[in-house]
Amino acid sequence: MKRQIAVIFGGQSSEHEISCLSAVNIIQGLDLVKYDIHKIGITKAGHWLYVDTIESIRDGSWQDSTETAAIVPDQRHQGIWKVSGPSEGKEVLAQVIPIDVAFPVLHGKNGEDGTIQGLLELAGIPYVGCGVLASAAGMDKISTKIFADRIGVRQAKYVTDVARDCSEIEKTMDAAEAELGYPVFVKPSNAGSSRGISKAHNRTELKAAIELAKEHDHRVLIEETIMGHEVECAVLGGQVVRASMVGEIMAAAEFYDYDAKYNDTESKTIVDPELPMGAKERIRDNAAAIFKQIDGFGLARVDFFVEKETGEVVFNEINTFPGFTNISMYPMLWNAMGMELPALLDNLIELAYER
Repeated sequence: MKRQIAVIFGGQSSEHEISCLSAVNIIQGLDLVKYDIHKIGITKAGHWLYVDTIESIRDGSWQDSTETAAIVPDQRHQGIWKVSGPSEGKEVLAQVIPIDVAFPVLHGKNGEDGTIQGLLELAGIPYVGCGVLASAAGMDKISTKIFADRIGVRQAKYVTDVARDCSEIEKTMDAAEAELGYPVFVKPSNAGSSRGISKAHNRTELKAAIELAKEHDHRVLIEETIMGHEVECAVLGGQVVRASMVGEIMAAAEFYDYDAKYNDTESKTIVDPELPMGAKERIRDNAAAIFKQIDGFGLARVDFFVEKETGEVVFNEINTFPGFTNISMYPMLWNAMGMELPALLDNLIELAYER
């Protein structure tokens, strides 16, 4: 009997478009002999729609759907509430489509941060990916720093500004200049795909960078600059955690921001790059350790720097639902290890049942 899979995509975050691209790749990769796929698209306005075709996701016309699809936290109905109408005098028609596993292909806020995971927990529906705690902790860069500190993983020195407005900026800048020096990276604590991130070389740029970051999240992280290779490692597992080989980011811009990642064709990724002796093993060990420390389950991509002068490994951040686009490192790394996309998706679905 086929399993009923709900692929949920879109969402209200700044990564809406990337989620749609990821969903297309995942839907194409799922084995239709094993699964019936139900597609739920969430618009930027927060409307949940039942989507018929993958072509409509590609061209964006899925947002014209007249059928509402929702997951409700009532465990008598573990599935999708699909509501059609009213139109042309027809009555509203509602049906429940039972779902075996939800695949929340959502990046950033309201998707990768524990919110939809909480809904699925309440609804009693198994789901792919990290749980509520790991999703929330992994999404919040400041919280991730605290978790990583507990296991002694080296990371960039940092200063935070958690005021709900810009009233603490002067104090924050004083602390950053005293403790970090320039240049520094300024990041919203909760935002994905390098949204709202800036590099500041002086106080004027630092002020503008903090103000920009606060447009995305009032919690702001300011980090020292680490000169080195930008590398990533894919993690997969539950009780047993596996770490992939290492991939390196060759950003076309000064750093790997949103445009460099998705719009600049000069940005490149290299699987299994040349790195200083022992760095790859330390990256893999640290990736698994950080994943376990935040109570990760299912999948994550863990990002590091490898210092050019010393070869030391420095933790950067963890992404608990990394991209699955055709240029995304996570599926690329597992493919390089002999696990093609259909097998990877099968693994993730089995892990949802394991939990």
